[in-house]
Amino acid sequence: MFLRLTDTDGLWSKLKNHVGVKVKHPVSEATRNLRARIHDPGVKQTVSVCPYCAVGCSQLVYSRDGRIIDIEGNPDSPINAGTLCPKGSATFGLHVSPHRKMKVRYRRPYSAEWEELSVEEAMEMIAARVKKARDENWQETNEEGKKLSRSMAVASVGGATIDNEENYLITKLFHSMGFTRITNQARI
Repeated sequence: MFLRLTDTDGLWSKLKNHVGVKVKHPVSEATRNLRARIHDPGVKQTVSVCPYCAVGCSQLVYSRDGRIIDIEGNPDSPINAGTLCPKGSATFGLHVSPHRKMKVRYRRPYSAEWEELSVEEAMEMIAARVKKARDENWQETNEEGKKLSRSMAVASVGGATIDNEENYLITKLFHSMGFTRITNQARI
């Protein structure tokens, strides 16, 4: 009331203008014209699956010139309806972090130094070691003569960064090589 009474002196008008009540356009022209970079020309949208847990949340991956520029939840997904958990929200950082290792690093037994290998060389080393372990520990039959055709020399442990489809393919790979799945069945 006091301010309205003193408006004859222009105080109320000055105060309203100062605090922004009378400002016609409080948002600048530059701010009004801002758009998300995912709408820029040349940006490609790809539907993908979050690489973490086995839930299978859908993600939209935006890229330009082969580089990822943003990742967000897919609102059309019946699983996550556009939402992502904290790990899923961090997928963009997983891909673009400057700390991400992009080359195979290997430390030979008893060595104190790491060396860089090509992917082909690393894959050949892994394949040779798996084959050697399989061949050295192959069990054709058990003590009673029952056919086994298996090896118990290699183990695989799934993790939170592998989805159901990848776990299925890994299981198929291991079974095709003769590695048997062992489960611990506890009785309650």
